[in-house]
Amino acid sequence: MSDNNQQEKTRRLATILAADILGYSRLMDADEEGTYAALLSARSEVIEPKIKKHKARIVKHTGDGFLAEFPTVLSAVKFAMELQEEMARRAKDAPKDLKIKFRIGINIGDIIVDDTGDVFGDGVNIAARLETLGIPGGICISDSVYRAVHKNLKVKFDDLGGQKVKNIPEKIHAYDVRWPGEGGTPDERTVKATSKRKFMAQMAGAVAAAVALIWIAVSQMFPSEPEVAAALDNSIAVMAFVNMSDDASNEYFSDGIAEELLNLLAKIPELRVTSRTSAFSYKGKDIDTPTIAAELNVSYVLEGSVRKSGNQVRITAQLIEARSDTHIWSETYDRTLDDIFATQDEIAARVVEQLKVTLLGEAPKVRETDPEAYALVLQARYLEQQGTSDAFEKSIALFEQALEIDPDYAAAWAGLASVYRGQVSMALLPIDEGFTLAREAANLALEIDPANAPAYRSLARIAMDYDRDLEAAAQNYQRALALETANTNSISGAAAMAANLDRLDQAISLGEYVVARDPVSPVGNRALGLYYFYAGRLDEAIASFRTTLTLSPGYSGAYYKIGEALLLKGEPQAALAAIQKEPLEVYRLIGLVTAHHALGDAAASDATLAELIEKYEKDGAWNIAYVLAVRGEADRAFEWLSKAVAYNDAGLSETVTTPQFANLHNDPRWLPFLESIGMSHEQLAAIEFNVTLPE
Repeated sequence: MSDNNQQEKTRRLATILAADILGYSRLMDADEEGTYAALLSARSEVIEPKIKKHKARIVKHTGDGFLAEFPTVLSAVKFAMELQEEMARRAKDAPKDLKIKFRIGINIGDIIVDDTGDVFGDGVNIAARLETLGIPGGICISDSVYRAVHKNLKVKFDDLGGQKVKNIPEKIHAYDVRWPGEGGTPDERTVKATSKRKFMAQMAGAVAAAVALIWIAVSQMFPSEPEVAAALDNSIAVMAFVNMSDDASNEYFSDGIAEELLNLLAKIPELRVTSRTSAFSYKGKDIDTPTIAAELNVSYVLEGSVRKSGNQVRITAQLIEARSDTHIWSETYDRTLDDIFATQDEIAARVVEQLKVTLLGEAPKVRETDPEAYALVLQARYLEQQGTSDAFEKSIALFEQALEIDPDYAAAWAGLASVYRGQVSMALLPIDEGFTLAREAANLALEIDPANAPAYRSLARIAMDYDRDLEAAAQNYQRALALETANTNSISGAAAMAANLDRLDQAISLGEYVVARDPVSPVGNRALGLYYFYAGRLDEAIASFRTTLTLSPGYSGAYYKIGEALLLKGEPQAALAAIQKEPLEVYRLIGLVTAHHALGDAAASDATLAELIEKYEKDGAWNIAYVLAVRGEADRAFEWLSKAVAYNDAGLSETVTTPQFANLHNDPRWLPFLESIGMSHEQLAAIEFNVTLPE
């Protein structure tokens, strides 16, 4: 099991609701039995039936509260209103100091789902923080939730503005939902709470204004030397376009248009374009453009909106110079779907013109196809990003529909290859079947369009993880990079390739390049952490893994890798504490085996190893081999390496650089084994792999 493949299986966009009871400890002190009975009654008679009604699921109960995931934003808000109304009715006759009142927060965001069904990530954290902002008997929602439901609900929304909350770097733009049946309406504390928040927000604004005035006055009294402005470079971030359609399900189209523009601009060597991962991470967040640009290290931002109605499309695009936060160009295009490709070309051309970029070659153009097939591909890509079993199946069906309309649509074939690889990584398809389908789709894409870089990336990954043909993998990554020199997806793949070739200086250089241009990507930061780890730069590795967790709390494998690094540093107790926080069970078990071993707890190490083998023999054979190597069991380690070969474990491509195999390096069986999988030092050195980074 490769460290580089596991994250694809657990991430998706979701609507999360967090709820708890205000003053639960006080209620328990006043009437422990009565309060507990009332809570159980609320769960069985109110919460669970209404959860079932709205086709949601309770992720977990949190003492006096609960966390739930909903299929739609509207269903989450409706559930919350129904719950609060019913709890208000139940509390009507209860003494004032014994009323049970829930506070509720709702958010849309990225989450990670572990093997137990538990959820982690910004989507969860923000929902929990909104709940703490909530008022008893009321509902507090994020700006993304507000935009999704405010036209569909006949309720009032109290705009609370940006709210600073614990452990979230940026302010959360929050709203209170107000409706006639609101449980918090009769409570005077509700009014005070809302008024206090508004007052604090107003005071914060007043203080900021006062500070600004003082600064201006001081500056006039003590003028400084004029500052020479840094020259602007041709760096740009294309943000997710806002879906302005009446139908919220058209979000795939607005996202797709923005991504297509991003990919089009990324093909221009003279431009430095931030990746989709980083740019789209700001979607739905109330953060000003200069802050976004500073975090992404770009000089310009392209943002916009899309309104789609039948065959009619309105696209509004605006280019912003980030340092001064000024619009330097904007345009609205009212077109039909038949004109969508020419419109994208026109927008890209205007951006290049405004940035005064001198092109060394011809400007790239969007590949035209049937508009219906194009819309299907955008929707398929949108679903693929969710990374779930159901989303993958729907994505495949949509790609196939597009190919029925246009069998020569290379992007659809390349998309299929990517989804099949995702299914293999989630064990939704057998390795042989999944990689065979992915290879066929990628090859078909290249037969149609020999310049399709994503297809070359798929073939490179198949060659590296399945064929164990590193020479073919290197060639395919170099072809992808020749076509899209600055594409961070291709450069990330090249970094993994360099690491597997044991060229760690090159891997680190490529990884640092990606992170510099994709700074808020947890994937990029974790990959760089791996290369530092392989190179023995353990403190830098730990720092990268911690950055990953800051960007995406609960990111699979990050706590585990911190634990591994701490074990190599000789800090087993700290390593154990880190590994115990790892949300993905397979990684947690792998780490616990070696942590218990390092602490001298042989019984715990043996028991955890037995559980690991029972549950993950086929998926984790390679990992089990290095766990046994760490424990000094060389014979068993080689047995499991043989099993990893038989199971075609993708982790084998990382064997040479993995430090946990150090105990086997002097074993006479080690070099023959490396030669048998094509990874001896001589075999790796003979593979040509040259990557020139763009300036």
